[in-house]
Amino acid sequence: MPTPPEKAGQVASAERDDATHERAEIAARLAVVIGRINRRIRPVGSHLTQAQLSALSSIARKGPLRPGDLARIESIGAPGVTRLVAELEARGLVERQPDPDDGRSSLVSATDAGASAVLRARAERAERIGELMSELDDDEFAALTGILDILEKVAAAPAATNPTRD
Repeated sequence: MPTPPEKAGQVASAERDDATHERAEIAARLAVVIGRINRRIRPVGSHLTQAQLSALSSIARKGPLRPGDLARIESIGAPGVTRLVAELEARGLVERQPDPDDGRSSLVSATDAGASAVLRARAERAERIGELMSELDDDEFAALTGILDILEKVAAAPAATNPTRD
């Protein structure tokens, strides 16, 4: 006996709801795993906070940047980015130059010391991740390698609406 059209629509809707729920559960698990790994690979003895290192990394990769552009990249408010840039500048990791296109603003760029600090932190993080992966067998390592391109695609995707935080 054929399924009535309204019943078929309900079944399709329930299947979509199940798929949406499954994706939400996977996203939640991934968020927990990323958080755990991130905490385990934080640089030890670094005098930079995670926020400072993230901002410095963005400046080194995309700079020179206006503070407002850095705030958007880092998803923080103007007071937060002003504080971060001042702290990094005081440590000699960034420098400010007048913005030739906007006399009210400045351009922030990484100094050689700032670029070196980013490279050092990345190397430390990579070493710690290598240590975490040392327990994987060959099949697990191959599986992880297989999803790396997908994770890189997810990481590079434009952010959904992300309210600025301070």
